[in-house]
Amino acid sequence: MQAAPADLRWLAGAARLAERGRPLSRPNPAVGAIIVKHDVMVGRGWTQAGGRPHAEAMALAQAGDEAGGATAYVTLEPCAHRSPRGPACADVLAASGIARVVIGQHDPDPRTSGDGIKRLAAAGIETVLCDDAASRASLAGYLTRAAKGRPFVTLKLALSLDGKIAMADGSSRWITGEIARAHVHAQRARHDAILVGGGTWRADNPRLDVRLPGLEDRSPERWVLTRGATPNGARALTCPEDIAAMAGVQYLYVEGGAQTAAAFLACDLVDRIEIYRAPIVVGAGRDAVGDIGLTDLENTHGRWAEVDRRQLGSDCFTAYERTGLQE
Repeated sequence: MQAAPADLRWLAGAARLAERGRPLSRPNPAVGAIIVKHDVMVGRGWTQAGGRPHAEAMALAQAGDEAGGATAYVTLEPCAHRSPRGPACADVLAASGIARVVIGQHDPDPRTSGDGIKRLAAAGIETVLCDDAASRASLAGYLTRAAKGRPFVTLKLALSLDGKIAMADGSSRWITGEIARAHVHAQRARHDAILVGGGTWRADNPRLDVRLPGLEDRSPERWVLTRGATPNGARALTCPEDIAAMAGVQYLYVEGGAQTAAAFLACDLVDRIEIYRAPIVVGAGRDAVGDIGLTDLENTHGRWAEVDRRQLGSDCFTAYERTGLQE
């Protein structure tokens, strides 16, 4: 069975719900679920803090008896393994009276990988597996960790019109305005860990926390790229490739400086670039990115695709992702 256009719209809604679980659901993926009956949503849920309850359990609890004969939209294949904290979601769905399940993405976890779908089918439930772009985007950290053994990496740059991140003497407060800085804090709250270079740490002693009302508890783990001593209150990496060892981290936010940005780009470890561009010209200042070893432009075109653009006060925010990431 193929997914209908209406199915993709409901999956997109489930993917938006999944964002509410990020990053508190770690080490579990942030999953969204919606239950629909007669074109009306009767239940919804997303993975809760610490990974339980799962999205499907929340949505079924809300739907109650209305789940009978309904369709469940889930961004990730329902789990097939029972844990000490609860039963397998595939079994819960099978016992709920649900008539149809539409799944946005296959689960690469070997404990589920296809078995969730098999259990639903064995229970007589019509099951549709899509390669849904919205679901895939909402699971980017989980899927990147499964496929590449590392977090999904976002590189953030705040720069002037002429590509500078600081004055020649290193002063950079503040290139962007208040609204853009608040947006940065909101982005930090969506990540498991945040990283800066040792030079930035020593020069600025940044707090690297979330300072938005109600979101202070969302401050990510703090990491520093350095070959020196581990800074107080942070963990150290000696090279970008070490991110594979960041246990449980699905989303990593790299804030700079220029040499750290260059190191991650040179190692081809950046999945998303977020740029905050202020309407100022600095002139003789510090470049946003250092040398990445590029010798020609032939293979660089078409590598990044713009996925978001918005105005934040006087500053412009633009996000780019690897070409094909959302296809």
